[in-house]
Amino acid sequence: MNKITKILSVVVTCLVIGYFSGIVTQSAITDWYPTLIKPSFNPPNWIFAPVWSMLYVMMGVAAGLVWDRMDSNKEVVKKALIIFAIQLALNALWSYLFFGLHNPMLAGIEIIILWLVIYETYLQFSKINKIAAYLLLPYLAWVSFAMVLNGSIWWLNR
Repeated sequence: MNKITKILSVVVTCLVIGYFSGIVTQSAITDWYPTLIKPSFNPPNWIFAPVWSMLYVMMGVAAGLVWDRMDSNKEVVKKALIIFAIQLALNALWSYLFFGLHNPMLAGIEIIILWLVIYETYLQFSKINKIAAYLLLPYLAWVSFAMVLNGSIWWLNR
């Protein structure tokens, strides 16, 4: 596979994961989520889909760039992509815990683990391709914000 095909493959994978996470989220957005007390800095619901779509694209490009370096250092690249896959699974799990199970506390614990694995992904990617690592920084920033938002929602509704 060439570089573009690798990048597109991972971008599509990330967007599909995001799509399925959105399905879990969708019913809770109309039924359960409006009943929660939210902090004043809670963004409007319409902002989440475009932000997450952009983040999934950036994540996919980053992982595709790393995958393209498989020939140069197979073990390092393989490790980085495994950690990437773990954070992507944790990303999907958060939506299920928060919106599917209606459990902000459990989702709050999980998002801390997610943040740590994203940071580890960033560190691993930075050894392979600096641009790929930099593409993860907005994701790390957004999950940092989401962690504060998740904690605030849990606190206000406990």
